Amino acid sequence: MRLITEKYKYERLKRVEVDGKRRYVAPGHPPVASVTTILSSTKDMTHLHEWRKRVGKEKAQQITTESANIGTVMHTSLEKHVKGHERKPGSNLIHQKAHAMANVIIDNGLTDVSEVWGSEVSLHYPELYAGTTDLVGVYKGAPAIMDFKQARKLKKKEWVEDYYLQLVAYAEAHNKQYDTQIKSGRIFISTQANEYQTFEIDNYDQWVGKWYAKLEEYYKQILD
Repeated sequence: MRLITEKYKYERLKRVEVDGKRRYVAPGHPPVASVTTILSSTKDMTHLHEWRKRVGKEKAQQITTESANIGTVMHTSLEKHVKGHERKPGSNLIHQKAHAMANVIIDNGLTDVSEVWGSEVSLHYPELYAGTTDLVGVYKGAPAIMDFKQARKLKKKEWVEDYYLQLVAYAEAHNKQYDTQIKSGRIFISTQANEYQTFEIDNYDQWVGKWYAKLEEYYKQILD
């Protein structure tokens, strides 16, 4: 992995609470919702509710909390790798699992990243939305938005529509802010069994259309 090439000056966005909800604020702009908030607010939650009912409320919460903890540690480990910092698995079982999962992404996905422009990059599309993507750089010769995910099992494409929408949302924001032409995106996944999986944007214009439809749906909800 090459060290970060500071091609653009990325700045952290400020986070504030507005009516009890978290918002991002860019200098000179009003607070806006995050990409994650927009997607969760417009998502069909039927499948999730059915899963919680099937496994039980307590078990579902346990799985959700454990997965979130693993994901957080895995992201931290990958960020350290990208920035050239020392990584240690630690003695905690969660940390050891997350470290091994990070290695799966490093060995299978990040080997094709030739340039890193930024890690944990804050992006915003003025007056519409904001968020943070895990990695911006060059993947297999093309400028790309990249995100890391952990999973309990391998995914089917129809299960990960939100991943594609995240990628194009961040790409659109980057293009708006920095006058770029990013139309490539890649999701790197490691399962908790250390299986590797990746998804890439296969039709940028199609996914962009779906993202802006989600945006319209979200703003209709909050204005009604």
